[in-house]
Amino acid sequence: MNQRFDLGGVIVATTLAFTPDDSAPAGLAVDYERFAAHCEFLLDNGCRGVGPNGSLGEYSSLTDDERRKVVQTAVQTVGGRGLVVAGVHGVGSHQARHWAEIAAEDGADAVLLLPPTIYRANRSEVLAHYAAVNEVGIPIMIYNNPFDTKVDLTPDILAELAELENVVAVKEFSGDVRRVLEIKELAPDLDVIAGADDLLFESLVAGATGWFAGYPNAFPREAVEIYTLVTDGRIAEALELYKHLVPAFRWDSKVEFVQAIKLSIDMAGQSYGGPTRPPRGPLSAEHEAQVRKDTEAALTYIAARTPR
Repeated sequence: MNQRFDLGGVIVATTLAFTPDDSAPAGLAVDYERFAAHCEFLLDNGCRGVGPNGSLGEYSSLTDDERRKVVQTAVQTVGGRGLVVAGVHGVGSHQARHWAEIAAEDGADAVLLLPPTIYRANRSEVLAHYAAVNEVGIPIMIYNNPFDTKVDLTPDILAELAELENVVAVKEFSGDVRRVLEIKELAPDLDVIAGADDLLFESLVAGATGWFAGYPNAFPREAVEIYTLVTDGRIAEALELYKHLVPAFRWDSKVEFVQAIKLSIDMAGQSYGGPTRPPRGPLSAEHEAQVRKDTEAALTYIAARTPR
């Protein structure tokens, strides 16, 4: 295992800006300038890095050229100030390996990798998938999201995957906070990264060493503060801040998470969220009202806090 590469800290699964353009897919062109500005905004507010081409970045709705240029834009923008962890998800290992090779060529520091998408792979197929991408030689953060992939990378599977030289971390999104300690017991060299925003506090207290996050797109400074408070042992202070933000954070674990987080970004007013590309459509009136309520409550609390 590559033990030298640390993927701790707050790395943001970046949203992707689109602008209306009749000639672009679904009438929405990738707005690379706004995306670059958003990456700058996140780093300026203390985040350690960015994660382009995740599900929050709507990678599955992008053309191949767009998908590559998004990573290139992130790398050019970050410019060594932080990490770029590129999503390289694919239906099969040949696609995922291709995207990992491209990410490495374009200067990404590491990759985030789901099991095979769409197809519900069995254990041997999952192991073969990661082994193939491991051959690229770039650090890999495994992504366990059994809700979307229907494949649960249980701690025993992760322990086996951790034997691969370039597997260094796992983004844990099973929703079971008990996994943090069990993974650390079975695979002590594998960094456990909190994946669900609404289990962040619990995961960090249990020993997660990082947060690959959604809602820091809207609240980066406060997100970094929660992370820092927990890692500094200031648990009560972290909980006080977290409990005022977690109603909004819960949208990260809902089907409409992309639309919700983009709306929260726009409401926060410091960056640009904007529309989503199909198949994601607009929020229902009911969901939009609730996202607005939860986000406004968080913003009101943030505004009322003593400057730090």
